[in-house]
Amino acid sequence: MKTKILKIDGKEKEEITLPKSFSAKIREDIVAKVLETKKREQPYSNSPVAGKQHSASGIIVHRRHVWKSGYGRGMSRIPRKILSRRGSQFIWVGAEVPNAVGGRRAHGPKILGKINTKKINKKEMKIAIESALSATANAEKILEKYESLKDKKITFSLPLVVESKLTGLKARELISSIKKILGKEFFEIAVKKKQVRKGKGKLRGRKYKKNLGMLIVVGNKEKIKTNAFDIVPVEKLSVMDLAKGGLGRLTLYTEQAIKELKEKLEK
Repeated sequence: MKTKILKIDGKEKEEITLPKSFSAKIREDIVAKVLETKKREQPYSNSPVAGKQHSASGIIVHRRHVWKSGYGRGMSRIPRKILSRRGSQFIWVGAEVPNAVGGRRAHGPKILGKINTKKINKKEMKIAIESALSATANAEKILEKYESLKDKKITFSLPLVVESKLTGLKARELISSIKKILGKEFFEIAVKKKQVRKGKGKLRGRKYKKNLGMLIVVGNKEKIKTNAFDIVPVEKLSVMDLAKGGLGRLTLYTEQAIKELKEKLEK
């Protein structure tokens, strides 16, 4: 498979042969399996003393002729604590149990249930990375992933490969260069945006809404300083970067990144 290297002004420079992985068969099932395996959730659980942080033991004796006995009072035998006292008369209220005010949760979250112990085979991981790379070179997958690109056409060659001069540009020049390469419609998707969510989700811990943006894959010694895009070197490139939110993420590779990918994948 061949593609064209673009200059920083969006014009064609030369044609190169890509690694075989960019034309590999796309296995969505294996990619989905890898993404499920790599999921991480912060483990949490309720406190071991939740609902038990009161001065009384919560246990009431139910025998006759015993001090502080609950015998003959017509009370259900749930754990109780003393709310107030008048001489030998006690006012108890339910405590500790889930159906009492301030009681513990019936079946709270367990830490062991939050820890992901799933694993993936090395061969499956390799197939998943090749599938994710192949999807970045597939116009159908890219248009399928982005709803706003429905009925649009991709005018540039895929995968997007730009000369390594791109890494030497300053932030403003970099954004201007990518805008020339992608065009207005694709640039709107490429830039990361963060905005306040509409509706009541703002009150429920989901105040902001943001898009994924474009991924730029650079060589191991190359660096780009910008917050407008996700930047990943070849050595740290993973399925989670290439297929985050589904296959077909808009991805740009530098010329050096393609060379290093070829060495890494064809060992």
